[in-house]
Amino acid sequence: MPKVVLIGPPGSGKTTVGRALAARLGVDFRDTDSDIEVIAGKSVSDIFVEDGEERFRELERAAVAVALAEHDGVLALGGGAIMAAESRLLLAGHTVVYLQVGLADAVQRVGLGAARPLLVLNPRSQLKKLMDERRPIYEGLATLTAVTDGRDQAEIVDELLAGLA
Repeated sequence: MPKVVLIGPPGSGKTTVGRALAARLGVDFRDTDSDIEVIAGKSVSDIFVEDGEERFRELERAAVAVALAEHDGVLALGGGAIMAAESRLLLAGHTVVYLQVGLADAVQRVGLGAARPLLVLNPRSQLKKLMDERRPIYEGLATLTAVTDGRDQAEIVDELLAGLA
């Protein structure tokens, strides 16, 4: 069972903060998007383009289930992983940290030209739509929330460690 599961939208800092938090806790870091890329043998973007979002979500649900069952460190879920009801059910009983970020910071971190499959057309508008749609789910799953806007990873990790103690 993971010590901590990180959720949040693209640009919230799940990977950056997750790696730093894992290092401070002395545990391994794992990212389900990376797991999916290994399983599929191609990037998330290529999965979306070549196989479609439905196939990606199928791989994502499986990756989340496996990681929640076998990983004992810090686990970062892809931004949309929480949209699957079965993944939300599997998160029950876990320490779930929602990394909250505002649109301006998310856009700056993600970049409008980044290879984010769901942000291809009008990236800023799409990111806002995804964030608005997912926010209530993130909030409902979270046992702890940290705002990441305008903050460095060390400050966020300190806050998380205090909140997890």
